[in-house]
Amino acid sequence: MIISQLPRTLQSAGRRMRKAQQGVVLFIALIVLVAMSLAGIALMRSVDTGTVIASNLAFRQGATFAGDIGVEAARTWLMANSASVTTDQPGVTGGTGYWATMQTGVDLLGNTAAADFAWDNTVSTNVTTPTPPTGYTVRYVIHRLCNATGATTDTSCVKSADAASSASGTKGAATYGSYAISVSTSAYYRITVRVLGPRNSRSYIQAVVY
Repeated sequence: MIISQLPRTLQSAGRRMRKAQQGVVLFIALIVLVAMSLAGIALMRSVDTGTVIASNLAFRQGATFAGDIGVEAARTWLMANSASVTTDQPGVTGGTGYWATMQTGVDLLGNTAAADFAWDNTVSTNVTTPTPPTGYTVRYVIHRLCNATGATTDTSCVKSADAASSASGTKGAATYGSYAISVSTSAYYRITVRVLGPRNSRSYIQAVVY
């Protein structure tokens, strides 16, 4: 009796083992499927993020290139109004956006909220000629690198060594015979350009001219 029942017992045990094995395979397959799904989603998000970053860099680079327009416009204004640069906002055409002092403590780049530069129509100049690229707004402001308004020779300014004073006297410098050592009188001017572009891109460019 025991011998005749033994094969059936082994068959039942084998069936139970196969069922158990099938359950483990299904569980492992589900885990692998979930892992592959998560990997696919992560790959898609990384590709999308890379595309967005590349686009933002392209817009920012375009805004930087557009800043050259502001520098040239400001330089053109200085060349045309060199006789009216001893006071803030001189009463000449397009004069808005000029300061005869360096405005120490004013944040032109928008990093310090308490001392941010306003960048509106009363303190900066909107560039329309030459025309900026479509979607970009270019504004500039000029600061003479002096501590006070007035003539360059009468105030403390950062000056160029290429231009000399024609006034007589040594001004504290050593003399050689009857000639005084030249003292520079041509002040430096700092041009700051802000460019606003697509997707809220923003770039600042500064140049120093004299």
